[in-house]
Amino acid sequence: MTRPILLAGLLLAGAAVAQEKTLPVTAFEGPIATPPLRGPADVEAATAAYVAQLPPEATARSNAYFEGGYWLLLWDALATVAVSWLLLRAGLSTRMRDLGERITRIKFLQTSIYAAQYFVLATVLQLPLAAYEGFFREHQYGLSNQGFGQWLGDQGKFLVVNLIFGALVVSAIYAVMRKLPRTWAAWGSVVTIAVLALFATVVPVFVSPMFNTFKPLPESHLKSRILSLARANGIPADEVWQFDASKQTRRMSANVSGMFGTTRISLNDNLLNRGSPEEIESVLGHEMGHYVLNHSYKFLFMIGAVILICFYLMKIGMEIAQRRWGAGLGLRDTTDIAGFPIAIGLITILFLLLTPVTNTIIRVQEAEADMFGLNASRQPDGFARAALHLSEYRKMHPGAMEELVFFDHPSGWNRIHRSMTWKAEHLKDADLASQRYESAN
Repeated sequence: MTRPILLAGLLLAGAAVAQEKTLPVTAFEGPIATPPLRGPADVEAATAAYVAQLPPEATARSNAYFEGGYWLLLWDALATVAVSWLLLRAGLSTRMRDLGERITRIKFLQTSIYAAQYFVLATVLQLPLAAYEGFFREHQYGLSNQGFGQWLGDQGKFLVVNLIFGALVVSAIYAVMRKLPRTWAAWGSVVTIAVLALFATVVPVFVSPMFNTFKPLPESHLKSRILSLARANGIPADEVWQFDASKQTRRMSANVSGMFGTTRISLNDNLLNRGSPEEIESVLGHEMGHYVLNHSYKFLFMIGAVILICFYLMKIGMEIAQRRWGAGLGLRDTTDIAGFPIAIGLITILFLLLTPVTNTIIRVQEAEADMFGLNASRQPDGFARAALHLSEYRKMHPGAMEELVFFDHPSGWNRIHRSMTWKAEHLKDADLASQRYESAN
């Protein structure tokens, strides 16, 4: 039964390849010059001078990589809908439900058993597309350092995490559906947000160490600066952690993660090895901005509103599907867990359509963290250089509508422009004046 959908996954992967032109790997390395900036009138020129330091082939490569991701949004959604269709039409979903009912009479556990089967099957059936997207394509663009066995091992770990949290949220939502059939969309969204909050709390402590080794950053001037920056902004952390992301990727990243007392400052070894101290400080300042501005809690509130709307629309769609096709598919009613593929298909389509909304929620928070980081770290050129490094996998200068729809972070051009605007307004500050004097000599 799995051969048709595996073939479909391979065809989707091939279609994704056909939509983009893979270019030779050209990493952006080497020194980055600091453009002259004497005041607000020079902001545009300084921004253009930074962007001009990207080699044309590197720009073309990052544009091709990022624009190819637009198609992957569609292919991922189609693959999920295809899996849902297969499970329903082939009668697999009802058999998965019946197996849970034979094992136990407890409804919650029956749902959990079904969910576990679903996540395993969905992972296997979508593996061809996942392999293209997460392994082969990353290697084509020079962003991955993993062997296929290592990548497959990480996918197994992701599956374990998904089985635990996915089964929990599905079982909890269906319990609410059975208890409150008229208002379950509202209460189901509350349950989903609660699980997301739980996930954000345990990720730094229990989940992230499954994939990478975390160890304290050695004592250094840089570590002292990072901890000083944290203390100055009220962040309860007395340690900075580094992790070995280079075994998986070339991407530079850092985070201040956790909620409810599990806060942790972390940066990956790519940032340590490839970024200057000024870049590192500016990136950590940005990440601290997320914490100080309470973005985790605000995000849960805003995405909760989106989830609530989607759940109400999904409820309507499930009721319509049950009336039209439920009997033919062997579904008893909308609370029947065998109808879960319908729910997944609907929610996938809804979130695909709402991509501009969810991206805007995240992008606005990222822009706020950018400004916080500039004010906290006072490293505008460091942040501009970091934006150039991030251009390896993010399009530097998109059109306005393109950025609105597809970008969940501000574009590199906007980040550099913001940095130069900030710098132009602080040129007379003693620390920036000192940096200009040192660079001139």
